Amino acid sequence: MNLRLERPDRTDFPCTIGEILVDGQEECYSLEDQVREIEGQPVEAWKVKGETAIPEGTYNVVITYSNRFQRDLPLLENVPGFSSIRIHPGNTTEDTEGCLLVGRGRTEKTVTESRAAFNALFAKIEQALQEGDSVTLEIV
Repeated sequence: MNLRLERPDRTDFPCTIGEILVDGQEECYSLEDQVREIEGQPVEAWKVKGETAIPEGTYNVVITYSNRFQRDLPLLENVPGFSSIRIHPGNTTEDTEGCLLVGRGRTEKTVTESRAAFNALFAKIEQALQEGDSVTLEIV
């Protein structure tokens, strides 16, 4: 299964609202911290801990147990300069420290109906993995 996170052009807001597609079909909105990536520069040159969006690229997605959330959650593997990057419910940048939040609706600075969006996306990821498919997330 291929997930694709499409981000708009950068804004002055301290967050990034995007859209997630599953195998080319619109699924939900996303919310991340501000995009700070500078092309050609190492992560250490532009990352602000807990306040920076995931770098562009393609990442393998697995489901593992999160000690922080006390449940199974999708985990993005091998994100340069980041660790424990998960997809989980939440509505504002206060709910993330570099992770990817999802929602069915959006405003300029939030996503809404996050649990419903997360549950639907999580079910698709879980089913794909149970069927032996790989799951990747491409961030563009």
